Amino acid sequence: MTVTLPTPASPLKIGTRGSPLALAQAYETRRRLMAAFDLPEEAFEIVVITTSGDNAQLIAKDKPLKEVGGKGLFTKEIEEAILVGGIDIAVHSMKDMPVLQPDGLLLDTYLPREDTRDAFVSPQHATLADLPEGATVGTSSLRRRAQLLNYRKDLNVVEFRGNVQTRLKKLEDKVADCTFLAMAGLNRLDMSHVASSAIQPEEMLPAVAQGAIGIERRADDMSTAALLEAIHDGPTGQRLNAERAFLAALDGSCETPIAGLAELDGSTLRLRGEVLRPDGSESLRDDQTAPIEDGAALGESMAKYLLERGGAGFFDWRS
Repeated sequence: MTVTLPTPASPLKIGTRGSPLALAQAYETRRRLMAAFDLPEEAFEIVVITTSGDNAQLIAKDKPLKEVGGKGLFTKEIEEAILVGGIDIAVHSMKDMPVLQPDGLLLDTYLPREDTRDAFVSPQHATLADLPEGATVGTSSLRRRAQLLNYRKDLNVVEFRGNVQTRLKKLEDKVADCTFLAMAGLNRLDMSHVASSAIQPEEMLPAVAQGAIGIERRADDMSTAALLEAIHDGPTGQRLNAERAFLAALDGSCETPIAGLAELDGSTLRLRGEVLRPDGSESLRDDQTAPIEDGAALGESMAKYLLERGGAGFFDWRS
């Protein structure tokens, strides 16, 4: 396929949210495309798009994501801009992406995955185990809330919305004793020092696709597809195929606490999955391996197995 390269006169428009982390991910995408095709920075235009999820009043209310519109809050306006041609591609944190994209859009390019672990962040305590009884924990993640309450019923978990900087300011203001961030985001912002410690997946399994950057495009834009092919990371794609198949078969929305992590070892893929009740009263886990090419099928079968284990009443709270 012939690649039509962008130029300063006709730049590739890269859409992104305006948070420091979102911009860092857009800059990484631009940097990789520049290197792949020996292009100047002027051949790309970063287009900042404000989404419904960036509304300051909404963030200040600290409402659970499922109550204010779900994951689509952070993608709707950006995806509309791709469809009408206002931008050519969009750069996303994959852990925030719904499993289904709007008609006409494809999400099939992934950059090399960063650290998948959660970061424990606290001004006073070094690790999760150091928290005193009844400590207040701030998180906007339904998964983290359920995992924490499953681990320790005594914790007081409060909503904690906003980007990295906003949440660190809330810690400074003593809204909570600690919070959790993704190590990947801190690394990309050169803020790894903020983490009091990194939490191993054996202690807290991360969100599906945590640490991965995805690039969305129009399905019929073959020129852009050829550009993106040069920076796509195959191993990350293989891992996400399994994890997102697991997520899709279980729920795929922001209403169910789900964790999942796929790892590669030679020709084998290991998938660990977890689904919990939102109050942390019950957790179902599984850990299986399969050939890499069977990753998506493994994700689907693991989800089916956990659904069967949960029984008819496990998801009653959703109705």
